[in-house]
Amino acid sequence: MSRSFGWALGKMVIAAATMLDAGTAEVSATPLTPFRYEAQAQRHCPGDKVVWLDFRKGVYYRKGQKLYGQGFDGSFVCLTEARGSLYRRSPLGLR
Repeated sequence: MSRSFGWALGKMVIAAATMLDAGTAEVSATPLTPFRYEAQAQRHCPGDKVVWLDFRKGVYYRKGQKLYGQGFDGSFVCLTEARGSLYRRSPLGLR
């Protein structure tokens, strides 16, 4: 397991525990399945778009954005999983 992936996973666990302590009844985080290659992610979620998830920044990039598939601290994931795991869309525009 990569160091950044472990950090991101720990961040999600802490966030979920904090939400439970705050008195919320239920936490609905989608399980996140990261992939090294775009084709693997597309096979995992054929009816969904694939995005590049940057674990360090906590954002995802869509295909066509400058940082899509760039960097060492990220993976390809399904869009619905990224949104369900509370990652946010990158504010950078499409090329």
